Amino acid sequence: MSAITQPHDEPLQQRLDAAMAQVNRVLLGKPRQVKLAFACLIAGGHLLLEDVPGVGKTTLAHALAATFALEFQRVQFTSDLLPSDIIGVSVYERETGQFRFHPGPIFTGLLLADEINRASPKTQSALLEAMAEGQVTVDGQTHALAQPFFVVATQNPLDLNGTFPLPDSQLDRFMLRLSLDYPDATAERALLTGSDRRDLLARLMPQLDGTALLALHRQAQAITASTALLDYLQALLAASRRHADIRVGLSPRAGLALLAAARAWALLSGRGHVLPEDIQALFVPLAAHRLLPARGANGDTLARQLLAEVAVD
Repeated sequence: MSAITQPHDEPLQQRLDAAMAQVNRVLLGKPRQVKLAFACLIAGGHLLLEDVPGVGKTTLAHALAATFALEFQRVQFTSDLLPSDIIGVSVYERETGQFRFHPGPIFTGLLLADEINRASPKTQSALLEAMAEGQVTVDGQTHALAQPFFVVATQNPLDLNGTFPLPDSQLDRFMLRLSLDYPDATAERALLTGSDRRDLLARLMPQLDGTALLALHRQAQAITASTALLDYLQALLAASRRHADIRVGLSPRAGLALLAAARAWALLSGRGHVLPEDIQALFVPLAAHRLLPARGANGDTLARQLLAEVAVD
């Protein structure tokens, strides 16, 4: 990675390089997905990992938490999980005659919502306020979450048994949706002959912390986006809203998320300005799960169509 020219912080950049290298040693053969995950966290977004079981989704979440020294909580989503199992509950204390709030696992730095679509829509919705506003409300009382706060959720394909589709409002809270897919032959051989992933995760050392992550977020916000770049981004948004095969296009919130993610991607690429290539690298994982098809095409196909149809001036 070349030196980050604007804004410049060489020691922080070196730690960022080491952090990405460490996660890539655990999640073999997936450098693009690791970079996307880093861009999501640096941009302050939440991450949805959608794929078949056993390809490393949970491993990636553990590696991110350990590398960024974030307090980590894992919730296994099941059909009988209740919102209070995530947020917490107020319990009446006889000694004081008052209710006392007992925080749930959502009060952490990185929450792994494992197999989120196995829970009911009611339980899924327990995450909405936390993901959008960094707080939860219980019995009329608002409780702020510590910053930084991230949700990394895993999701099984919807054609597997016992799954509930995530509502559109929930999907929109995730900045990026990634698929890890099966490893290539070289990476799979390394997995078969190398150390157990659990042993590797146990040996991971923090390379950054929450303070450094917030500093990286501020650096990303300072990355320059030119007028021409914003014109291109707006053209993509507008095209999604008038496309004949898209029932609901991208919202202004999606546009803000795309710009934030592209700035983080530029930072990771060692630049102080956003290029159209940054928008293109982020567009499918950011837009596909937000696009509502009018016909049979899926969101990934529609997002790629938009990239092909909208020219860079």
